[in-house]
Amino acid sequence: MTHKRRTYLAFFLLMMSQLGGADSVIVHPDVKVTSLSSQELRSIITMRSTRWPDQSAIHVFVLPDSHPLHRSFVKTQLNMFPYQLRMIWDRSVYSGAGYPPILVPSIQEMLVRVKSTQGSIGYIDDNSLPLLKGVYIIEIH
Repeated sequence: MTHKRRTYLAFFLLMMSQLGGADSVIVHPDVKVTSLSSQELRSIITMRSTRWPDQSAIHVFVLPDSHPLHRSFVKTQLNMFPYQLRMIWDRSVYSGAGYPPILVPSIQEMLVRVKSTQGSIGYIDDNSLPLLKGVYIIEIH
């Protein structure tokens, strides 16, 4: 990639990060799903859907509730507040009906864990797009 193209790419990513909803959903390469509806994504993140269409297990990775990307992702992609999502997870765990998602401390760890865990799903900010290797972005419609 030429220096001029890298400059354009960096500018584009910077501009995209300034727009609302600049979060990307990522999955492990073995996940055969290329897009999800917002309802399907919400069902997965709230741990109501635990299997992909091929019946393989879904492993959900999330950032801490206080992380700015987590707050942005929950508000823009799931149309709820982080405390509401936490209440759903807690209710499921305490009732014995489910389990919480796997907490990771950083975006870099999110990338590493999604890349190395079959059937996994997570999210990143678009500033992290240049770091993507070994994971796929899926479209949310």
